Amino acid sequence: MSRLLWIIIALIGATLLLLMANNDSGATLGLQNDDFARFAYMGIWGIVLASALLGSGIPLGHFLRSIAIWVIIILALVAGYQYRYELQDVGHRITAGLIPGSPISNRDGDGVVTVTLAKAENGHFEVRGDVNGATVPFIVDTGASSIVLSADDARRAGLDPDKLSYGTPIITANGIAKAANVTLDSLKIGAIERRNIRAMVTQDGRMAGSLLGMNFLNTLSGFSVRGDRLMLSD
Repeated sequence: MSRLLWIIIALIGATLLLLMANNDSGATLGLQNDDFARFAYMGIWGIVLASALLGSGIPLGHFLRSIAIWVIIILALVAGYQYRYELQDVGHRITAGLIPGSPISNRDGDGVVTVTLAKAENGHFEVRGDVNGATVPFIVDTGASSIVLSADDARRAGLDPDKLSYGTPIITANGIAKAANVTLDSLKIGAIERRNIRAMVTQDGRMAGSLLGMNFLNTLSGFSVRGDRLMLSD
């Protein structure tokens, strides 16, 4: 082992001397200095690996098979990193298919949070939100100026619709209705959370679901539609 070490040191020293001697010309033994340095580096590592193989007594076939497995693993990791966004899109689609309305949250290196929503079969963007700790399904509605909760969803979130004052007229799919103004302790859409946010609650039977309106969307740094996905950025 000590002899191999001295051989490697001698090779490294000879490489450095050749590169220093030919620094001005820019070429060593007919190769550009950068190419010669890379060739010498790989050659030295090849000597080390070959010596390790010969000294270990491992059959050549087993050694080559192990090298091939590691090469495949490294290539798979590199490919996964290069196509990480495409794979992420596939993951979004699978998750949305298994659990409709599931928000997909991501955070980049700058701390920017992005929540992706998939379009439902009915053509709307739907999301399972969290209101005061309770799960509430929303339809994203850019035509609604405010968050609007149905009476049933309001009860689920810990509010009592029977004790609210319904004095604000709103337009729903069932016509004009009256709504009550409330303040939600918390609203979470994926990793995006807003506290003490204004909302409305409709009377019993006037809405079948809840709407995620512009007073939430306007608190974001941006939102955009990309095909069948809605991207919320915080």
